[in-house]
Amino acid sequence: MNLNTLINVNKKKFDIKFKKLLKNKLDQSSLSKAMFYASMNGGKRIRPFLVMESAKIAKISSYDAFIIASCIECIHSYSLIHDDLPSMDDDDYRRGKLSTHKKFNEATAILAGDALHDLAFELISGNINKKNNSTKLKLINYLSLCIGHKGLALGQALDLEFENKKLSKNKILDMYSRKTGKLFEFSFSAPFILKDNNKKNIQFAKEFGMLFGLIFQVIDDLIDEIGTFKKIGKTPGKDVEQGKSTLLQLIGKKQVIDLCNNKINTFIKKNKNKLNQNPILIKMLEFGMDRLN
Repeated sequence: MNLNTLINVNKKKFDIKFKKLLKNKLDQSSLSKAMFYASMNGGKRIRPFLVMESAKIAKISSYDAFIIASCIECIHSYSLIHDDLPSMDDDDYRRGKLSTHKKFNEATAILAGDALHDLAFELISGNINKKNNSTKLKLINYLSLCIGHKGLALGQALDLEFENKKLSKNKILDMYSRKTGKLFEFSFSAPFILKDNNKKNIQFAKEFGMLFGLIFQVIDDLIDEIGTFKKIGKTPGKDVEQGKSTLLQLIGKKQVIDLCNNKINTFIKKNKNKLNQNPILIKMLEFGMDRLN
């Protein structure tokens, strides 16, 4: 089974269970309807796929892996709702459908994002079967660090702050690592943390998730510039129009692709033994590049 097939199979399985979980947790209020709309509004579920593959290696239960994946998708959905708002990236469409603030209204969208953020913590604190509360607390603390004022939220703030500015490659990469990389980092390393794995394995998982996220964001920038609405499900060319600071704008397409390939090769050389034991991980890194095709 090739990687795209694996991702699609995982998406179908995850969506069935995630839909059921949301219906059990939410009610018929406008707020709940907006939360459900944003969470089930398409997407390949790449982050849940990373969780599931990591869970196989770390050997945690499929149930706990599903709860972690659901928590991550709640966070991801909240971030997209807010990202699309007029005060941020101002996009009317997401994955080919109306953005949440267009489908409902701005106030409901903001509150739906807030509530999805909180639902993530409800899930991870109350639904994981782990008996060791100190390990669960470590995981919750780590999630907070990944998405807060030094992680995803800062990345989003820098993305806006950096518009129409000439920046260094390192500053843009730092912004990417927070805006996109940190949630992927959490996705892949959370199962290792929950399993109380050794520090070396957890560090490997964090580095893998971060690298996957960086490549994902860099290639996203390329797709935004060369894609069509039909292909990417949102308004193409918005990065250029809004003066976004991207690696693509700074160093060009060829150098961007070379940078990604170099980072992948360096990681493979450094972690040859672990990757030989789990060859799917190399395919997962290559998947980021294959999205251009």
